[in-house]
Amino acid sequence: MQTHPAVDAYIAKESPEVQEILNQIRAIIVDCAPEASEKIGYGMSAYALRGPLVYFSACKKHVGFYPTPAGIEAFQDELSMYKTSKGAIQFPYNKPIPYDLIRNIVRYRVAQNEGRADKK
Repeated sequence: MQTHPAVDAYIAKESPEVQEILNQIRAIIVDCAPEASEKIGYGMSAYALRGPLVYFSACKKHVGFYPTPAGIEAFQDELSMYKTSKGAIQFPYNKPIPYDLIRNIVRYRVAQNEGRADKK
């Protein structure tokens, strides 16, 4: 994946602690979806692979992770301790970020998008 300068700038404007979290999430996405495209969408880091894949954003007290509603539904049990909505997950900065869970969600979304593309 070719990284996008706008995402570099988006991450760089945050505090060093938040930059570290965002860079780790970005690295997970790049590792799991090396063919995905990266850009800024809806004012946040956005990734697409045969359609929207995931987004993430730096918020005041949490990192927002947006794996589409299907990505949240598939991991409901693992996400029970986090605040979620139809398409968003909030990972508070004051608690350990569940990078393994994020990796699993990204892998799920890649497989989902690949499967959808194969059916077309």
